[in-house]
Formats: sequence, structure tokens, C-alpha cells
Amino acid sequence: MYEPSIFEKRPGRSTEYIEEVETNPSFPITLKRRTSLDGLPKLGESEVVRHFINLSRLNYCVDNGFYPLGSCTMKYNPKVSEFLAERDYFLDIHPYMDEEDVQGTLKLLYELESALNEITGMDAFTLQPAAGAHGELTGLLIARSYFREKKENRRIVIVPDSAHGTNPASAKMAGFDVIEVKSSNKGLVSLSEIKPFLNENLAVIMLTNPNTLGLFEEDILEIAELVHNVGGLLYYDGANLNSIMGIARPGDMKFDIIHLNLHKTFSAPHGGGGPGSGPVGVKKELVDFLPIPRIVFKDGRYSFDYNHPRSIGKVKCFYGNFSVLIKAYFYIRLLGKEGLKRVGEISTLNANYLQKRLGDIIDIPYKRLCKHEFVASVKFLKPYGIRALDIAKRIIDKGVHPPTVYFPLIVEEALMIEPTETETLESLDRFVEIIKEVIEEGKRNPEVLKEAPVNAPIRRVDEAKASRDLRVIW
Repeated sequence: MYEPSIFEKRPGRSTEYIEEVETNPSFPITLKRRTSLDGLPKLGESEVVRHFINLSRLNYCVDNGFYPLGSCTMKYNPKVSEFLAERDYFLDIHPYMDEEDVQGTLKLLYELESALNEITGMDAFTLQPAAGAHGELTGLLIARSYFREKKENRRIVIVPDSAHGTNPASAKMAGFDVIEVKSSNKGLVSLSEIKPFLNENLAVIMLTNPNTLGLFEEDILEIAELVHNVGGLLYYDGANLNSIMGIARPGDMKFDIIHLNLHKTFSAPHGGGGPGSGPVGVKKELVDFLPIPRIVFKDGRYSFDYNHPRSIGKVKCFYGNFSVLIKAYFYIRLLGKEGLKRVGEISTLNANYLQKRLGDIIDIPYKRLCKHEFVASVKFLKPYGIRALDIAKRIIDKGVHPPTVYFPLIVEEALMIEPTETETLESLDRFVEIIKEVIEEGKRNPEVLKEAPVNAPIRRVDEAKASRDLRVIW
């Protein structure tokens, strides 16, 4: 499908203009029509509207098809949350309004923090961070301030080789030295790998649980004990919380700091890079270091409390990305405790169903009970000259958005598949058939995959060049 630019749409078309019209002799009003400016397309209103509608239909989104980037990235979000966030009583308020005039808003934020505490097992939250990576940085700055308060110069942050790339980047930005440790042959954090760094220099170990292979860290309680015994802290990357909501809590696993992705797990679309929200929760020993202001409820009213001298200060202007917070609040309230638990159960069921169905079609290096996602490999197609990127591009031609490719890096030619809890059995079965079709096609005629996509608005581009040169080549 191709939609020409608006400048290609009959640029030479002529239009007659009436220079002056007297509408009513008894009420004289003269209308003057201005001729079109040079260089701009001469189109009628209907043509302009159709052009932009056609452009909108070129976008692939979770509202028009399966998006196997999953519960930590692009799951379907209920429209009722959008509807509620657009009410006038939210849109018309301003962060500089007096506390007395926004008591309802403060109550919403206060109750959201309380709900997140209950879901995660933490003692207190800040809603300020604007996204997951911002939450990571905030949590690590809290850890840095905590150790400075104790006059301990701890420098080391341990990060598994399967971690999200933002983990080591955030640790470095917070002033720590990063140590990467290799995963075990089971795809889990290796105790033998972390033990050499369990000393007075260890500040934090950053973990995602379930990890990026979709596997639950079986030794998490032992890891927590080992880290705490040397005075270190455990940081929880909340990107994969979707699979354990209502079932297991990071706080009960002995994590000290956690960030969540409200714009992923808790119903707030973030296509196009934003907006996001990455609240940070902490255990009681770290509460005093949370960003200010804190929302408190005292003597029947809600207010902002700035009296926290050990706080790391503000990390975002005002009080966080409010529209995302509203959507997350209503999502939690609408689903309730049992509903959130069902989210975790069904997302895990769907992932294991796909893993079972695809197990005879594609390699799955860590083929065991997974949570919300699993990672497959198409390394077996290398003799045909086919890579994971080729599979991903050909899937586009079949009407499905491709999954994440080449992550985590410990799996060669990786496809990370995350179906989420909202997909039907029919859509999962169709995805299996598409993967099967594409793999068989690649074995018979590899060149077809190398030319893909052929049915998309834009053909295959040089990704490295495209990230540096934003000009679109049709």
C-alpha cells in the first residue's frame, strides 16, 4: 500500500476564487477570498482529509493486529482507561493549583501509591519518574545516597548478561562501576558467578524476575541473603511484572528497590516513545531518600510534604506524568486483586501454549516452563542464509508485527515472543501458522525472505543508516 505525499497530489490543479461577495444587502458583509500560496498543493478539504486518513491506516498497532512484543512493551490496553483520563475534571487542573482545590487528585495519587505497595510488597513509592530507565536511575541514586549516608564507598553494581541494556547504563550514570556476570546453562543467574563480588564493595545487584528469557530466578531468596549479608541491596527491574502480578511480590523476594512500568504493565499505551511512567518503590530503610514531595494524608486532608532532608530531591518537574498515573489507577481499580492475578495467569498460559506449539518448528534453547515470554532461535536457518531479521521482515508481509529480535544477546539469532493476556486462542494459532509458513518458505526460497517486506508501506531499509538519516526512502 502506497500513499503519495500531499505535494504529489495534483499540484497543478486550479481552483476558482471569488474575490468579494456581499452576503445580504440589509446586513452588508463583504467576504474576501485569498488565492492559494505559491508552492502549496491545491486540494479540496475532502482530499486533504482522505490523505491523512490513508496515512493513519499505514500504521500497524495493537488495535488492528497481533503484536507479540508483549506484556513488557506493547500489550492491548482497555479504552475505558483512556476515556476516564480525558474527563474535564482531570484535564482542567493545573499543578500550581492550591492543594485544597485538588484533593480528589491527591487522593487518587495517594491511593495509587498504596495499591502499588500492596501489589509489589514494598513500603513506599514515588510516582515522579517518567519511564522505566528514569526509574532505574532514580532507584540507583537512592542507593547511592543510602550508602553515602552510611559513609560506605561501595562502587560495584552486578548486572546479568541477560539484563535489559538500560540496567548497566543507569548504573553507570549513577556513578557506579558495572560488573556483568554470565548466566548459567539453565538461563538463570549463576551463584558461582556472583560470589566473587560479594564483599564490602558491592552496592547493588540488578535483576529482572522473571528474567528476559521468561524464566523465574529459582535462587532468588538465596541471592538476596548473600547480597544482604555483605550489606548490598537488591534492585528489581519491573519490566516483567505482568506475569507475576497477584501471584508473587518482589518485596517478598527481599528486593529493596523496584521500578515499575505503568505505561506497559498497567494500561497506558506508549507508542511513539511516550508518555511513560516508572514509579519507584522502596523498603522502609530507604523511604527517607525518595524524591520530594511525598503525598501524605493527615487530619482528613491530602497534602504535599517537602520535609525530607535526606531526599535525593525532585527527579521530574511537578509530580510525574499524570495522565499515565490516572490510567494505571483505574486499571488497578477496575480489575481488582483477582483480576490482576488473572492477568499474570493468562499471560503465562498463552506464552507456554505458544512455546509448546512452536517447539517442533523452531529452536527454543531454554525449553522449560516459562512465564509471560520465551526466547526462540533461528540459528538453524543459517545454512540457508536466513537470519532472525529476515524472519521478522517476512512476518510483516503476513499481517503480524514481528517480535523482538536479537535480544537477549545470550541467544544467537533470537526471537523473543510475548503474547500477553489479551490475545485469543485463534490469534495465537494464526501466529504459529505464520511462523511455520515463513520458515518453510525460507528453506525453499531464501531470496523471498531477504527481499521482505514487499507488502509494507516501506521496503526493507538499512537499519544502521536509517537510525542516523531520518529521510524516508520509499
